[in-house]
Amino acid sequence: MGALIAVARGDGIGPEIIEQALRVLQAAAPGLEYVEVKIGGAAIDKYGSPLPDGSLAVCCQADAVLLGAVGAPRYDTLPKDKRPEQGILKLRREMGLYANLRPAKVFPQLAAASPLRNAGNVDMTIVRELTGGIYFGTHETAVINGERRARDVMAYSESEIARIARTAFKAAHRSVLSVDKANVLDCSRLWREVVTKVGGEYPGIELTHMYVDNAAMQLVRDPARFDVLLTENMFGDILSDEASMIVGSIGVMPSASLGATQRGLYEPIHGSAPDIAGLDKANPIGAILSAAMLLRHSLGMTAAAGKIEAAVDAALTAGLRTADIMEAGGRLVGCAEMGDEIVARILE
Repeated sequence: MGALIAVARGDGIGPEIIEQALRVLQAAAPGLEYVEVKIGGAAIDKYGSPLPDGSLAVCCQADAVLLGAVGAPRYDTLPKDKRPEQGILKLRREMGLYANLRPAKVFPQLAAASPLRNAGNVDMTIVRELTGGIYFGTHETAVINGERRARDVMAYSESEIARIARTAFKAAHRSVLSVDKANVLDCSRLWREVVTKVGGEYPGIELTHMYVDNAAMQLVRDPARFDVLLTENMFGDILSDEASMIVGSIGVMPSASLGATQRGLYEPIHGSAPDIAGLDKANPIGAILSAAMLLRHSLGMTAAAGKIEAAVDAALTAGLRTADIMEAGGRLVGCAEMGDEIVARILE
C-alpha cells in the first residue's frame, strides 16, 4: 500500500483545481492512496461543522493533506467559530503545523504578467509562523464607558520563535531577512533577539532584520534581492499576498504547512473564488505545485516532484495561459485543459 493522502476539495473553485492536482499526482507518482474528507463550507453543509471529528482524525493519520480552498459569502453570517476558515485554523493547530512555506518565483514566461518591470529574477520563499501571534491570541469585545472596545492580543514565546527561525535558516540558500516591528512591539523585540541567537547556529547564512513597513516597500523596489523572508503570522499573511502579485498571479503560488514531522498540509494560497466556480476559469497551477511540494516534503519523492515542476514550466513555455495570466500573452485555456497539458508532459 502506498502513502495515504487526505484530500479536501473544499469550496468554490477548490474541487476544480484539486481534480487537476490529483490527475497530475497520479501521473507523476502512481501508487499513492487517497481518502476524501470534508473541510470548510462543504463540511458545514453536510455535518454542521467546518472540521468534523472524522475529517480531523483522517488528516492526522494520513501522510499528507491536499486542500483546495474554503469559504463563500453565504457563510459570512455564521458565528465566528462556525465559519469555514475556522476549520483550517483548527486543522493546523491540531496537526502541529507551525511553519508555512510560500515559494514566490517568477516564471520567465510570465514576467510580463507582473506589474513590476524588475521581477524577472524573483525566486524567494516566505516562511511564515502559522500557529501563534495575533490570529491565535485572545480576542474580545466589551462595553467600556458606554462604548464597545475590541482587543486582539499578539503573543509569542521564545521556543515558538526559535523553531520557526530554524525552519527559515534550513530553507535558505544564502540569506534570511527577518521581518518585525521591533521599534514598536514587545513581541517583535523578543522575535529579533531570538532570531539573532538562532542565526548564530547557521554561520553560512546571512541574517538581516527589517521593519515590516520597509519590507513591504523593498518587495516592490527590489524583489530579486530576497532569498528567505521570515515573518510572524499576520505579517506573513500580508507580505505573501503582496509577493503573489509580484509573480504575476496568486493562482500560481503553492504553499506547504509543516511541523516537527514529515506530515504536512498543502494548498494554493488563493481563496475559493466563488465568482468563477464551475466556469472552468480557475488556474490549477498553484494546486499542482502544492502537490509537488507534498511529494518533496512529506514523501521524499524529489524526482516525481521535479517532473511536475518541469511539466508546469513546459506548459507555460508552450504558451498555455489561464485567464489570470493572459497578460503574459499566449493561448487561453481553461482549468481542465491546463491540467490535461501538464499531465501530457509528465507522461511524455
